[in-house]
Amino acid sequence: MIVAGSVAALAFLALATQVGVYLLQRKYPALGQFVDVAGARLHVVDIGPRDAAGPPIVLVHGATSNLGTMRVPLGDMLARNHRVILIDRPGHGWSTRDDPRNSSPATQARMIDEALGHLGISDAILVVHSLAGGLGALMALDYPQRVSGLVMLAGVSYPWPGGVGFYNEVVTTPLIGPLLAYTITLPLGLFLTEPGTRAVFLPQEMPDGYVRQSAIPLVLRPREFLANAWDLVTLKAAITEQAPRYPDIRVPTLVVTGDTDSTVSPEIHSRRFAATVPGAKLFVLPNVGHMVQNAAPDLVTREIERMIAAADTRPKAASR
Repeated sequence: MIVAGSVAALAFLALATQVGVYLLQRKYPALGQFVDVAGARLHVVDIGPRDAAGPPIVLVHGATSNLGTMRVPLGDMLARNHRVILIDRPGHGWSTRDDPRNSSPATQARMIDEALGHLGISDAILVVHSLAGGLGALMALDYPQRVSGLVMLAGVSYPWPGGVGFYNEVVTTPLIGPLLAYTITLPLGLFLTEPGTRAVFLPQEMPDGYVRQSAIPLVLRPREFLANAWDLVTLKAAITEQAPRYPDIRVPTLVVTGDTDSTVSPEIHSRRFAATVPGAKLFVLPNVGHMVQNAAPDLVTREIERMIAAADTRPKAASR
Protein backbone atom coordinates (compact mmCIF):
# COMPACT_ATOMS: atom_id res chain seq x y z
CA MET A 1 0.00 0.00 0.00
CA ILE A 2 2.78 2.44 0.88
CA VAL A 3 4.66 1.68 -2.34
CA ALA A 4 1.52 1.99 -4.44
CA GLY A 5 0.64 5.26 -2.74
CA SER A 6 4.11 6.65 -3.34
CA VAL A 7 4.02 5.70 -7.00
CA ALA A 8 0.60 7.29 -7.38
CA ALA A 9 1.78 10.48 -5.69
CA LEU A 10 4.83 10.71 -7.95
CA ALA A 11 2.68 10.09 -11.01
CA PHE A 12 0.33 12.86 -9.94
CA LEU A 13 3.24 15.26 -9.34
CA ALA A 14 4.77 14.38 -12.72
CA LEU A 15 1.46 15.11 -14.43
CA ALA A 16 1.05 18.35 -12.48
CA THR A 17 4.58 19.34 -13.53
CA GLN A 18 3.82 18.82 -17.22
CA VAL A 19 0.63 20.85 -16.90
CA GLY A 20 2.62 23.53 -15.09
CA VAL A 21 5.24 23.62 -17.85
CA TYR A 22 2.51 24.10 -20.45
CA LEU A 23 0.90 26.93 -18.49
CA LEU A 24 4.23 28.68 -17.77
CA GLN A 25 5.21 28.62 -21.42
CA ARG A 26 1.83 30.04 -22.39
CA LYS A 27 2.21 32.80 -19.81
CA TYR A 28 5.84 33.64 -20.67
CA PRO A 29 6.30 33.11 -24.43
CA ALA A 30 9.50 33.64 -26.39
CA LEU A 31 9.90 37.28 -27.44
CA GLY A 32 12.83 37.16 -29.85
CA GLN A 33 14.53 35.08 -32.52
CA PHE A 34 16.39 31.78 -32.33
CA VAL A 35 19.98 31.15 -33.39
CA ASP A 36 21.27 27.61 -33.82
CA VAL A 37 24.82 26.92 -32.63
CA ALA A 38 26.76 23.72 -31.96
CA GLY A 39 25.10 22.05 -28.98
CA ALA A 40 22.37 24.62 -28.37
CA ARG A 41 19.63 26.84 -29.77
CA LEU A 42 19.82 30.33 -28.32
CA HIS A 43 16.96 32.76 -27.82
CA VAL A 44 18.00 36.34 -28.59
CA VAL A 45 16.07 39.60 -28.22
CA ASP A 46 17.43 42.44 -30.37
CA ILE A 47 16.21 45.92 -29.35
CA GLY A 48 17.25 49.52 -29.96
CA PRO A 49 18.21 51.22 -33.23
CA ARG A 50 20.16 48.92 -35.58
CA ASP A 51 21.99 51.91 -37.07
CA ALA A 52 23.04 53.43 -33.72
CA ALA A 53 26.53 54.85 -33.50
CA GLY A 54 29.05 52.88 -31.48
CA PRO A 55 29.28 49.18 -30.71
CA PRO A 56 26.23 47.08 -29.87
CA ILE A 57 25.76 46.10 -26.22
CA VAL A 58 25.28 42.44 -25.29
CA LEU A 59 23.65 41.61 -21.95
CA VAL A 60 23.94 38.16 -20.35
CA HIS A 61 22.08 37.12 -17.18
CA GLY A 62 23.22 35.02 -14.24
CA ALA A 63 21.83 31.92 -12.51
CA THR A 64 18.19 31.06 -11.81
CA SER A 65 16.99 33.64 -14.33
CA ASN A 66 16.74 34.57 -18.00
CA LEU A 67 17.24 37.59 -20.23
CA GLY A 68 14.26 39.33 -18.63
CA THR A 69 16.37 40.13 -15.56
CA MET A 70 18.72 42.18 -17.74
CA ARG A 71 16.10 43.97 -19.80
CA VAL A 72 14.23 45.98 -17.16
CA PRO A 73 15.37 48.59 -16.51
CA LEU A 74 18.97 48.39 -17.81
CA GLY A 75 18.47 46.91 -21.27
CA ASP A 76 15.58 49.21 -22.11
CA MET A 77 17.54 52.25 -20.91
CA LEU A 78 20.55 51.37 -23.06
CA ALA A 79 18.32 50.66 -26.06
CA ARG A 80 17.26 54.29 -26.23
CA ASN A 81 20.56 55.10 -27.96
CA HIS A 82 22.21 51.76 -28.76
CA ARG A 83 21.56 48.41 -30.32
CA VAL A 84 21.11 45.97 -27.42
CA ILE A 85 21.30 42.19 -27.67
CA LEU A 86 19.79 40.20 -24.78
CA ILE A 87 20.58 36.49 -24.67
CA ASP A 88 19.05 33.62 -22.75
CA ARG A 89 22.09 31.62 -21.68
CA PRO A 90 22.17 28.04 -23.05
CA GLY A 91 19.51 25.99 -21.26
CA HIS A 92 17.76 29.01 -19.74
CA GLY A 93 14.65 30.96 -20.65
CA TRP A 94 13.81 29.92 -24.19
CA SER A 95 17.33 28.80 -25.07
CA THR A 96 18.05 25.09 -25.13
CA ARG A 97 21.22 23.04 -24.88
CA ASP A 98 21.60 19.46 -25.99
CA ASP A 99 22.99 18.26 -22.67
CA PRO A 100 22.24 20.04 -19.37
CA ARG A 101 25.69 18.97 -18.16
CA ASN A 102 27.42 21.09 -20.85
CA SER A 103 27.53 23.89 -18.33
CA SER A 104 31.07 25.29 -18.14
CA PRO A 105 31.74 28.99 -18.75
CA ALA A 106 34.01 27.98 -21.64
CA THR A 107 31.24 26.00 -23.34
CA GLN A 108 28.66 28.74 -22.90
CA ALA A 109 31.12 31.43 -24.00
CA ARG A 110 31.79 29.47 -27.17
CA MET A 111 28.06 29.11 -27.86
CA ILE A 112 27.40 32.83 -27.30
CA ASP A 113 30.36 33.79 -29.47
CA GLU A 114 29.00 31.58 -32.27
CA ALA A 115 25.53 33.11 -31.94
CA LEU A 116 26.92 36.65 -32.09
CA GLY A 117 28.87 35.67 -35.18
CA HIS A 118 25.65 34.53 -36.87
CA LEU A 119 24.12 37.90 -35.98
CA GLY A 120 27.09 39.79 -37.41
CA ILE A 121 27.99 41.25 -34.01
CA SER A 122 31.63 42.12 -33.34
CA ASP A 123 33.40 44.60 -31.06
CA ALA A 124 30.48 44.54 -28.64
CA ILE A 125 30.31 45.85 -25.10
CA LEU A 126 29.66 42.69 -23.07
CA VAL A 127 27.64 43.20 -19.88
CA VAL A 128 27.40 40.17 -17.57
CA HIS A 129 25.76 39.62 -14.21
CA SER A 130 26.52 37.23 -11.35
CA LEU A 131 27.29 33.67 -12.56
CA ALA A 132 27.81 34.99 -16.11
CA GLY A 133 30.91 36.82 -14.87
CA GLY A 134 32.88 33.65 -15.52
CA LEU A 135 31.89 33.38 -19.16
CA GLY A 136 32.27 37.15 -19.63
CA ALA A 137 35.89 37.06 -18.47
CA LEU A 138 36.57 34.10 -20.77
CA MET A 139 35.01 35.83 -23.76
CA ALA A 140 37.30 38.83 -23.20
CA LEU A 141 40.25 36.43 -23.16
CA ASP A 142 39.33 33.94 -25.88
CA TYR A 143 37.20 36.00 -28.29
CA PRO A 144 38.76 39.49 -28.32
CA GLN A 145 37.40 40.11 -31.83
CA ARG A 146 33.91 39.90 -30.33
CA VAL A 147 34.44 42.02 -27.19
CA SER A 148 35.50 45.66 -27.18
CA GLY A 149 34.61 46.23 -23.52
CA LEU A 150 33.66 44.13 -20.49
CA VAL A 151 31.20 45.16 -17.78
CA MET A 152 31.04 42.89 -14.74
CA LEU A 153 27.97 43.43 -12.57
CA ALA A 154 28.43 41.57 -9.27
CA GLY A 155 30.19 38.94 -11.36
CA VAL A 156 31.57 35.63 -10.15
CA SER A 157 35.28 35.49 -10.96
CA TYR A 158 37.17 33.57 -8.25
CA PRO A 159 36.65 30.40 -6.18
CA TRP A 160 34.81 30.89 -2.91
CA PRO A 161 34.54 28.95 0.37
CA GLY A 162 31.60 26.59 0.64
CA GLY A 163 29.28 25.18 -1.98
CA VAL A 164 26.25 26.24 -4.00
CA GLY A 165 23.41 24.78 -1.98
CA PHE A 166 22.54 21.23 -0.99
CA TYR A 167 19.55 21.04 -3.31
CA ASN A 168 21.67 21.73 -6.39
CA GLU A 169 24.00 18.92 -5.38
CA VAL A 170 21.05 16.54 -5.02
CA VAL A 171 19.46 17.57 -8.33
CA THR A 172 22.66 16.74 -10.21
CA THR A 173 22.75 13.24 -8.70
CA PRO A 174 21.93 10.50 -11.25
CA LEU A 175 18.35 9.16 -11.09
CA ILE A 176 17.41 11.06 -7.93
CA GLY A 177 17.98 14.47 -9.50
CA PRO A 178 15.79 14.02 -12.59
CA LEU A 179 13.12 12.36 -10.44
CA LEU A 180 12.94 15.44 -8.23
CA ALA A 181 13.11 17.85 -11.17
CA TYR A 182 10.22 16.17 -12.98
CA THR A 183 7.96 15.82 -9.93
CA ILE A 184 8.22 18.17 -6.95
CA THR A 185 10.44 21.06 -8.12
CA LEU A 186 7.81 22.99 -10.05
CA PRO A 187 4.88 22.63 -7.64
CA LEU A 188 7.07 23.47 -4.65
CA GLY A 189 8.99 26.18 -6.48
CA LEU A 190 5.85 28.13 -7.31
CA PHE A 191 5.55 28.91 -3.59
CA LEU A 192 9.24 29.73 -3.12
CA THR A 193 10.07 31.78 -6.23
CA GLU A 194 8.86 35.15 -5.02
CA PRO A 195 10.38 35.06 -1.49
CA GLY A 196 13.61 33.63 -2.91
CA THR A 197 13.88 36.36 -5.51
CA ARG A 198 13.01 39.01 -2.94
CA ALA A 199 15.92 37.80 -0.78
CA VAL A 200 18.41 38.30 -3.65
CA PHE A 201 17.48 42.00 -3.83
CA LEU A 202 18.18 42.73 -0.17
CA PRO A 203 18.75 45.29 1.22
CA GLN A 204 16.88 46.83 -1.71
CA GLU A 205 13.20 46.05 -2.17
CA MET A 206 12.21 43.91 -5.11
CA PRO A 207 10.19 46.01 -7.60
CA ASP A 208 6.48 45.26 -7.72
CA GLY A 209 5.70 42.72 -10.41
CA TYR A 210 9.36 41.83 -10.94
CA VAL A 211 8.90 38.04 -10.88
CA ARG A 212 6.16 38.21 -13.49
CA GLN A 213 7.86 40.87 -15.59
CA SER A 214 11.14 38.94 -15.68
CA ALA A 215 9.54 35.52 -16.29
CA ILE A 216 11.52 34.03 -13.39
CA PRO A 217 9.17 31.02 -12.96
CA LEU A 218 10.41 29.56 -16.26
CA VAL A 219 13.40 28.23 -14.28
CA LEU A 220 11.07 25.74 -12.58
CA ARG A 221 10.65 23.72 -15.79
CA PRO A 222 12.53 20.45 -15.23
CA ARG A 223 15.08 20.72 -18.02
CA GLU A 224 15.97 24.32 -17.17
CA PHE A 225 16.11 23.54 -13.46
CA LEU A 226 18.59 20.75 -14.18
CA ALA A 227 20.67 23.01 -16.43
CA ASN A 228 20.75 25.69 -13.73
CA ALA A 229 21.87 23.17 -11.10
CA TRP A 230 24.67 21.88 -13.36
CA ASP A 231 25.80 25.47 -14.01
CA LEU A 232 26.14 26.02 -10.29
CA VAL A 233 27.78 22.77 -9.18
CA THR A 234 30.45 22.88 -11.91
CA LEU A 235 31.21 26.60 -11.65
CA LYS A 236 33.82 26.62 -8.87
CA ALA A 237 36.17 24.16 -10.60
CA ALA A 238 35.93 26.09 -13.88
CA ILE A 239 36.54 29.43 -12.18
CA THR A 240 39.54 28.05 -10.31
CA GLU A 241 41.08 26.95 -13.61
CA GLN A 242 40.54 30.19 -15.50
CA ALA A 243 41.30 32.77 -12.79
CA PRO A 244 45.11 32.81 -13.32
CA ARG A 245 44.52 34.14 -16.84
CA TYR A 246 42.77 37.36 -15.80
CA PRO A 247 45.93 39.54 -15.96
CA ASP A 248 45.87 38.87 -19.74
CA ILE A 249 42.53 40.64 -20.24
CA ARG A 250 43.22 43.63 -22.46
CA VAL A 251 39.78 45.11 -23.14
CA PRO A 252 38.50 48.10 -21.14
CA THR A 253 36.83 46.66 -18.05
CA LEU A 254 34.24 48.07 -15.66
CA VAL A 255 33.38 46.30 -12.39
CA VAL A 256 30.30 47.25 -10.35
CA THR A 257 29.34 45.62 -7.07
CA GLY A 258 27.36 46.34 -3.93
CA ASP A 259 29.11 46.36 -0.57
CA THR A 260 26.28 44.38 1.07
CA ASP A 261 26.02 41.70 -1.63
CA SER A 262 25.56 38.40 0.23
CA THR A 263 25.17 36.34 -2.96
CA VAL A 264 28.49 37.11 -4.70
CA SER A 265 31.01 38.49 -2.22
CA PRO A 266 32.49 41.81 -3.38
CA GLU A 267 35.71 41.05 -1.51
CA ILE A 268 36.27 37.63 -3.05
CA HIS A 269 35.18 38.53 -6.57
CA SER A 270 34.78 42.13 -7.73
CA ARG A 271 37.53 43.83 -5.73
CA ARG A 272 40.06 41.13 -6.57
CA PHE A 273 39.06 41.01 -10.24
CA ALA A 274 39.35 44.78 -10.61
CA ALA A 275 42.77 44.72 -8.94
CA THR A 276 43.95 41.97 -11.31
CA VAL A 277 42.72 43.16 -14.70
CA PRO A 278 44.95 45.91 -16.09
CA GLY A 279 43.22 49.31 -16.05
CA ALA A 280 39.90 47.99 -14.68
CA LYS A 281 37.56 50.58 -13.16
CA LEU A 282 35.77 49.60 -9.95
CA PHE A 283 32.59 50.92 -8.34
CA VAL A 284 31.60 49.60 -4.91
CA LEU A 285 28.10 50.87 -4.20
CA PRO A 286 27.27 51.53 -0.52
CA ASN A 287 24.27 49.74 0.96
CA VAL A 288 23.58 47.91 -2.32
CA GLY A 289 23.02 44.17 -2.68
CA HIS A 290 23.35 41.74 -5.55
CA MET A 291 21.00 43.28 -8.14
CA VAL A 292 23.19 46.24 -9.05
CA GLN A 293 21.60 46.61 -12.49
CA ASN A 294 18.32 47.38 -10.73
CA ALA A 295 19.77 49.40 -7.86
CA ALA A 296 21.95 51.70 -9.98
CA PRO A 297 20.96 51.50 -13.67
CA ASP A 298 21.76 55.19 -14.23
CA LEU A 299 25.35 54.71 -13.03
CA VAL A 300 25.83 51.56 -15.12
CA THR A 301 24.39 53.26 -18.21
CA ARG A 302 26.56 56.34 -17.72
CA GLU A 303 29.74 54.31 -17.34
CA ILE A 304 28.94 52.21 -20.42
CA GLU A 305 28.43 55.45 -22.36
CA ARG A 306 31.84 56.64 -21.15
CA MET A 307 33.42 53.34 -22.19
CA ILE A 308 31.92 53.71 -25.67
CA ALA A 309 33.04 57.32 -25.96
CA ALA A 310 36.58 56.41 -24.92
CA ALA A 311 36.64 53.56 -27.45
CA ASP A 312 35.72 56.01 -30.23
CA THR A 313 38.90 58.01 -29.54
CA ARG A 314 41.21 55.01 -29.22
CA PRO A 315 42.85 53.26 -32.19
CA LYS A 316 41.35 49.77 -32.56
CA ALA A 317 44.70 48.02 -32.32
CA ALA A 318 45.51 49.83 -29.08
CA SER A 319 42.20 48.77 -27.53
CA ARG A 320 43.32 45.16 -27.76
